[in-house]
Amino acid sequence: MSYDKEQATEEFTRWSESYDKCILQTLLFGPSHRAIIRRLKTTYGDRPLKILDVGCGTGVFAARIREALPSAQVWGIDLVAGMLQQGKNRWKTHSAHVQPIQADSERLPFGAGTFDVVTCANSFHHYPHQDRAVAEMTRVLKPGGRVMLIDGFRDGLWGWFIYDLCVTYREGAVHHCSRARFRDLFTQSGLTSTTQAVHHGFAPFVLNEAIAPASSVPKPHFARERSRVLS
Repeated sequence: MSYDKEQATEEFTRWSESYDKCILQTLLFGPSHRAIIRRLKTTYGDRPLKILDVGCGTGVFAARIREALPSAQVWGIDLVAGMLQQGKNRWKTHSAHVQPIQADSERLPFGAGTFDVVTCANSFHHYPHQDRAVAEMTRVLKPGGRVMLIDGFRDGLWGWFIYDLCVTYREGAVHHCSRARFRDLFTQSGLTSTTQAVHHGFAPFVLNEAIAPASSVPKPHFARERSRVLS
């Protein structure tokens, strides 16, 4: 059975109440957030940036970006209202610089060429149509902007056991991409200069980074849907 958005919504609605306290915050989410932030600081320094975080959950990563890069403006989108609602105090704390929006990764509610960077940390395996999500991330990037996408590294034996067996047993038919599949998705959407950095450990992950075309901005591929700004 294929994994769909209804399953994802039900799963993350249940998970939302314990999400900020789960062990993955220590084993996977914290290390992967730090990896992206290091890349942001290395690449951009203290430059003001417009950053979109896709699959932002309760806003933990968005808040960390703001703390590390005080000149950045961050937008976070998530499909699940319950996740956004659980982060309401965090959103209020950072309300001047972080904007949460309920929206679908396949239909981002932004114009082409809006953001300097699009991040996506540890949620991509839940996206039923991963090609559409990458195409949308590419579309909303400014020419020369970057996608920084982290997900579980499943190519090695340990990663295969954790992500392809354990995670799918618990979460259903989610799909962790191989490094080759990430490269194919990026190339198909028009992204260039793909680099991939594998971080080993108990919960290994891979940071995939690529650059939007400098000469043109992709046109939208998919129909728009209404999005909702969290109030």
